[in-house]
Amino acid sequence: MDTIIPVILSGGSGSRLWPLSRAMRPKQFLGVTEQQTLFQLTLSRVQQVEAAGGPIIVANHEHRFLAAEQARVLGVDPSAILLEPVGRNTAPAIAVAALQARADGSDPLILVMPSDHIIQNLSAFNAAVALAGEAASEGLLVTFGIVPDRAETGYGYVMAGDAIKPTGVHRVARFVEKPQLEAAQAYVASGQYCWNSGMFMFRASVFLQELAIHRPDIREGAEKAWLKANRDLEFIRLDKEAFAACPADSVDYAVMEKTHNAAMVPLDAGWNDVGAWPAVWESQVKDDSGNVGRGDFMFEDSEGCYVHADRRLVALLGAQDLFVIETSDAVLVGHKDHAQGVKKIVERLQASKRKETDFHREVFRPWGSFDSIDQGEKYQVKRITVAPGAKLSLQYHHHRAEHWVVVSGTGKVRIGKHTQLLSENQSVYIPVGETHSLENPGSVPLELIEVQSGSYLGEDDIVRLEDIYGRA
Repeated sequence: MDTIIPVILSGGSGSRLWPLSRAMRPKQFLGVTEQQTLFQLTLSRVQQVEAAGGPIIVANHEHRFLAAEQARVLGVDPSAILLEPVGRNTAPAIAVAALQARADGSDPLILVMPSDHIIQNLSAFNAAVALAGEAASEGLLVTFGIVPDRAETGYGYVMAGDAIKPTGVHRVARFVEKPQLEAAQAYVASGQYCWNSGMFMFRASVFLQELAIHRPDIREGAEKAWLKANRDLEFIRLDKEAFAACPADSVDYAVMEKTHNAAMVPLDAGWNDVGAWPAVWESQVKDDSGNVGRGDFMFEDSEGCYVHADRRLVALLGAQDLFVIETSDAVLVGHKDHAQGVKKIVERLQASKRKETDFHREVFRPWGSFDSIDQGEKYQVKRITVAPGAKLSLQYHHHRAEHWVVVSGTGKVRIGKHTQLLSENQSVYIPVGETHSLENPGSVPLELIEVQSGSYLGEDDIVRLEDIYGRA
């Protein structure tokens, strides 16, 4: 059997799941539906595919440590983590992954998976992948068509053409853009159409050949970015200039809608793309009134509602078909019929340069995380968590002093040329402009409170001198 290399695309922003999803921690890296993140669920799923090799992960460079750490927690060893300096849509992303898959001289099948989907029936998924693998081995470019259970205007559709071998595979008759409701109802009633899932399978060389035929500019741009890529720790950084110059296009437009070798395998496996809050509600087990909640919540005389509560109790009274999303710094209340409008709210926040579009109050770093507890004109208080064995960069600040108080664990602190160990209830002061670093030499997380004071407290007032994570 041919080796199958999963290609995990994880560069999306997930703005329709704001305020839980943010630019620096988008939905694929969040536990939207359960404790494991959507990205981790995808990694776990492809690990069970027969003949699967180490996955190739394509990620935004800003999310590199999230992707690496979440894979490490699962014990997954990626064959490569390719970093996109800018987003160029799925065709260039798949192209660089196909080139990477062939880097050792082999020509495997690649299974392209978005990192933010839910698939509940893994046996049905594995059977569909096996069928797609047979077709892809014969030179076909296979898309997985989701068997629809309703007329849906939010998805594109794929029309099944003539049946071909192996049994269960069809030629693609045509791709259809997101339709109006009447057309969607007709598609579903005909039994000939499936939803376009965004999942694909083909031989790496076949995809690259087809891309060279139909979009040689993308093929050339992606290869240039890949050939000029640089190694950075366990990451492969695509060349910024070359990748930015590569035309942006989806794999559907660039290849699948143009090729004469497109095929479809129907997939009926409890698929959900978790594209908006009603989709999250739909994917969950509901109570007798159709309500679903995560966190601390209460429903009273309410029907068909969804609550996500991060920090506080959220109670709904006499509500119907609402979604309420509570985080540490924002609350969203909306009707399920208007869920697509969340993107408009995000756009307005971005236009106002509000930080709530980019960061949560708790911000994750490769060494751990910090939570901004309180902030005033010339002070800020943070709770800092440093993972065992992790170390913050050697740095200094132009505009702020810092006072650290250890709450639990042990910290190895360097200030100037002096190094000391701090344990619970001990503290230290770092003057403005003094070089300093913090390390957790222990086997348990280090928790401390940081009090900043100064004329400017922004995160860009960090001058790094040494950093084990390769940050500038």
